[in-house]
Amino acid sequence: MPNKVPWGQNEQAAYDKLKDALCKATESRLSIIHMDRPFHLLVDASDHTVSGALTQIGDDEIEHPIAFFSQKLNKTQRNWAVVEKEAFAALSAIRKYYKWVFGAKIIVISDHNPLTYLTETAPKSAKLMRWSLALQDFCVEFKYRAGRDHVVPDTLTRFVSD
Repeated sequence: MPNKVPWGQNEQAAYDKLKDALCKATESRLSIIHMDRPFHLLVDASDHTVSGALTQIGDDEIEHPIAFFSQKLNKTQRNWAVVEKEAFAALSAIRKYYKWVFGAKIIVISDHNPLTYLTETAPKSAKLMRWSLALQDFCVEFKYRAGRDHVVPDTLTRFVSD
């Protein structure tokens, strides 16, 4: 039968090993959400991808990951200005994690400094203005982090290729 996948002891052992590795990776690396703490949303954009990592600072004063995302940009989105791509990354991440972050303080951290002015001044483009208005439903603060220190979201934008 062409639709039947051969499955023997070797395949089952490889599957079990992969399943165990995934379980161990997520149980020791991803943190549980604390609703009484602010969320950090690390975002980045490249020519073809936007990405983000949702984190929180733990009792140990270390930033712990909660969730990750990356998304390819379509042909139109690839032509946007860098500030629009970075803003889109932030808005996409907030929408993705809406049920977790609504009502909490969200600190959006980007390696694109102009993004920090998105909620402080009137944006020049209609698109940025709409997104700025959409962000008013949330308690959002934008912060800049130098690219060399913004490793996680930068890495996620490199995982997705054309």
